[in-house]
Amino acid sequence: MYKNFTQAAKRKSIAYETIIGILIALAFGLIAATLARFYLEVSFKVSALLGIIALLVTLWTNKALPLGVVSLLPIILFPSFGILDTKTATQNYANPIIYLFLGGFMLATATEKIGLHRIIANKFLGLFPSTPKGIISALGLASVVLGTALSNSTTAILLLPIALSLTQDYFLKLRFLLAVAFGASISGITTPIGSPPNLIFLGFLGELGFDGISFTTWIFMMAPLTCLMLYAMIYILSRNTSEYHLEINVFADVEVTSTHKRLLFFIIALLVLLFVNSPIKPFYDGLGLNENVILLAFGLLMFVPKIGFLDWDDSKSIPYELIFLFGAGFCIATAFSQSELGGAFEGFFTQFSGLPFILFLFLACLCALIATGFLNTTALIAILLPIVYTATQSFLVDNESTITMLAVTICASFSFMIPISTPPNAIVFSQGNIKAWDMVRFGFVLSLVGLIAVPIFAFIYWRWFLG
Repeated sequence: MYKNFTQAAKRKSIAYETIIGILIALAFGLIAATLARFYLEVSFKVSALLGIIALLVTLWTNKALPLGVVSLLPIILFPSFGILDTKTATQNYANPIIYLFLGGFMLATATEKIGLHRIIANKFLGLFPSTPKGIISALGLASVVLGTALSNSTTAILLLPIALSLTQDYFLKLRFLLAVAFGASISGITTPIGSPPNLIFLGFLGELGFDGISFTTWIFMMAPLTCLMLYAMIYILSRNTSEYHLEINVFADVEVTSTHKRLLFFIIALLVLLFVNSPIKPFYDGLGLNENVILLAFGLLMFVPKIGFLDWDDSKSIPYELIFLFGAGFCIATAFSQSELGGAFEGFFTQFSGLPFILFLFLACLCALIATGFLNTTALIAILLPIVYTATQSFLVDNESTITMLAVTICASFSFMIPISTPPNAIVFSQGNIKAWDMVRFGFVLSLVGLIAVPIFAFIYWRWFLG
């Protein structure tokens, strides 16, 4: 009887929290719509759009409703308020970029199922000395390697148990856990499939009719920045740890099997095909295959008997709610691009039109980094990119808009301070039992490095690829 009473009370408490969370979201939505209508003096359509965005962001943040449910609300709300018709809204949930992500998660599920990530981590731990700096270096390098084929959230999930098992000393465990969180976020910029903001950026370019960035070109653009940020992370996290020494034998029983080799072969074959398929202008035009189709095809191969590693029950671990979140992001971007919302912010952006472009890039990245303290990077980029593009058309020329949007996207992924900002931060913070202040104090320094580095890379290096 007591157990039944406790369960009933718990369900009642959850129901109250859900109702309160929905009411708070509705209040924020009404406030945002009212302020937009009377302060920004925009149309009813735009004020309704801003109100709906505030509602969605609040529900994503307070988790009053499941992530997947909230992400499907634009299909109902946008047509109801005349923002988008139903067909246009639903098309965003079948954006080709989504299938790139789906294929990547199928590979990630296979990697986790057979324990290939443990083999990779063991190999990298063996390359470095058994010192805190060596282990931080190994975890960071393993993150980057895994991040070439997997998303940053998956990379964090796979490496987190390894970091937790290395030591019980909080001083060292904190640094190992942060190496996983920060390393996963850094690895997320290395390839187009590394993090959700990358995919939203590429999807938005496609919506605008711009040329995309091929897999190989993206890697060439981001690899130097990845190396720089990885070096900075190792330096920051390994300070004052030289007096510690560890004996690492947690993987003594790990053995490489033919199954591990077979999956590793598939991953290497995928990366080789993506490289060969990508054009290298003006020397090589590539194979011309669709990268979304390639990755989805390799993901589906994981389910083929005698070849793959998964059965349909394994598909339950694929985060379909994130796929719906991507659809919501693309839907929001379409709504922004089809409204005059960017014009409402044009006056604000025009104030900085006389600045040198590199300084404008720095200010844009700073604003994005500050905003990640309040919004998840995925939601932020989905909202911010259409505003930046529309509001800067009057004074940015040539490819400067694309460079600015890319810089904002990458810099948002370098939000290392706040637990809710990026998926790796949230995963490590919630499961690693670390203090928020510890993440803030280490993350602030590394975020500062990113804030300085991204505008410089964008201004000097990336524009050479996008010119």
